[in-house]
Amino acid sequence: MSVRRFRASASALVLAAVTALGLANPASAAGTTASTSAGTAAVGGYVALGDSYSSGVGAGSYIADSGDCRRSTLAYPYLWAAKKSPSSFAFVACAGATSASVAKSQLSALRPSTALVSVTVGGNDVGYADVMRDCVLSTEATCLKSVKTAVSRMNKSLPSGLDSLYRGIHAKAPRAHVVVLGYPRFYHLGGGCAAGLSEAERSAINRAADVLNGVLAKRAADIGFTYSSVVDEFTGHEICSRAPWLRSVAFPVHNSYHPNASGQAHGYLPALRSAL
Repeated sequence: MSVRRFRASASALVLAAVTALGLANPASAAGTTASTSAGTAAVGGYVALGDSYSSGVGAGSYIADSGDCRRSTLAYPYLWAAKKSPSSFAFVACAGATSASVAKSQLSALRPSTALVSVTVGGNDVGYADVMRDCVLSTEATCLKSVKTAVSRMNKSLPSGLDSLYRGIHAKAPRAHVVVLGYPRFYHLGGGCAAGLSEAERSAINRAADVLNGVLAKRAADIGFTYSSVVDEFTGHEICSRAPWLRSVAFPVHNSYHPNASGQAHGYLPALRSAL
């Protein structure tokens, strides 16, 4: 067996892991809302929207009633709210969310008085779960083709979905400071991974993340939202680095390809702070 491929006995675990990347339960997206003391840093309240990178999948310590949305007390929105004590905090981000499902299931948490909104979304719109499945389980050629398809979606279909969502956020919370956070590059190139994907595959996945982040930044700027990259924060802490803040294939499988607790606390939280 080539060192870059897992044994057949591990294939079921890997497939489950990459499927978990796109896990969605829109019915659970009504959210966990917690009120905190008034007279604080975000007068008017803070609403955390988005997908698994905002809900905290991979960080552990999931809130019991958040179900398959897997909202974590170690996720950056929860950490920020615990530190800054906004007048109210609505944590409605959900694993597997797309721009359409955020618009449908999460925007009810917004109010005209909402002062701060954060959101991560876009990865599920372009099929990142499919990309990782193809790259882990198939040939290099299949992987690169899958990445190319995802990049095409980023450039062609994603912008309209983001525009629609962002307009919806602005309509429901017209005075809010809206922070759109990006995604990290997955891989530290030339790092310590002895098996798994080839460098060509890892490079292609990283380049795709750059394209995705570019689209997010452009659509956010066009409507007047603040875009905050997390690439700098995660540099040196990607998969295959000495101290990764991102999980590769993990158990439980829903944690795979997501930031761990350090990634939330030292990657995403500083990126949110820097945008305020």
